[in-house]
Amino acid sequence: MVAPEPPDTALRRSAMLPDVDALLSGNLLLGALRLPDQALIKPHLELREYRRGDVLFDAGENVGHITFPLGPCVAALLIGLQDGRAVETATVGHEGAVGGVVSQGSLPAFSRAVVQIPGSVLRIEAAVLQQIKQTSPGLRNLITRYSDCLLAQVLQSVACNASHTIEARCARWLLGLQDRLGSDVLPVTHEVLAELLGVQRSYLTRTLRTLQQQGLIQVRRGRIIIQSRPAVEATACECHGAVKRHFETVLGAVYNASGTLVSLRPAPACDKPLPQAV
Repeated sequence: MVAPEPPDTALRRSAMLPDVDALLSGNLLLGALRLPDQALIKPHLELREYRRGDVLFDAGENVGHITFPLGPCVAALLIGLQDGRAVETATVGHEGAVGGVVSQGSLPAFSRAVVQIPGSVLRIEAAVLQQIKQTSPGLRNLITRYSDCLLAQVLQSVACNASHTIEARCARWLLGLQDRLGSDVLPVTHEVLAELLGVQRSYLTRTLRTLQQQGLIQVRRGRIIIQSRPAVEATACECHGAVKRHFETVLGAVYNASGTLVSLRPAPACDKPLPQAV
């Protein structure tokens, strides 16, 4: 059992946040909580700013905090290989959280979590979130459903990396980032994208050149611009659509006409069975 904070500690932490309610709305998972559950979490949240490349936690480290990206902030879960490469297994933006969201407090991480798109996050101590989950069926339900979707993304990524072409995988990744940012301009470099896809930069450059010649994208210094989302969707493998449908089914994810993920179904007041299992 974690020792309780001094009575004024949580109050001071919450008071330091500029506008807690506005910040909560910047993360769809936190925004989907019922107001009583938000009230349980608010006093324990910390606001942090991260730059591209900042490490949230490394493989083998105890995960002491659960991190909720806000707005355009995006992190990637990476698996390091003996040859020095690091391959992405999942992308997490304002729709979710990074860290041991299901575990019983702090446990060693299996992957490395790295910020890919800089921005703000809210974070809470893992042990504190576990205590709150024990008193809130709605929070438990929402976190469980999100964890199921995160696992689905990881499993689909394994199948995708093993079975699909680099062009299809690249298109799938660009769509996933656009879903989170809601913009045609994706602030990602060749180097970062090559690392996430687990390929050499020269190979990725040829792939991007092909997609650009087909009119799907424009490649600029430090960014990639989506020219035709329908064409990119047609080039991508089925993995993007499969994960998207799972988010819709399990989390009640809502996407607007341009494909941007805009909301999640509010958490129920009590535990209910998952509508679908991975």
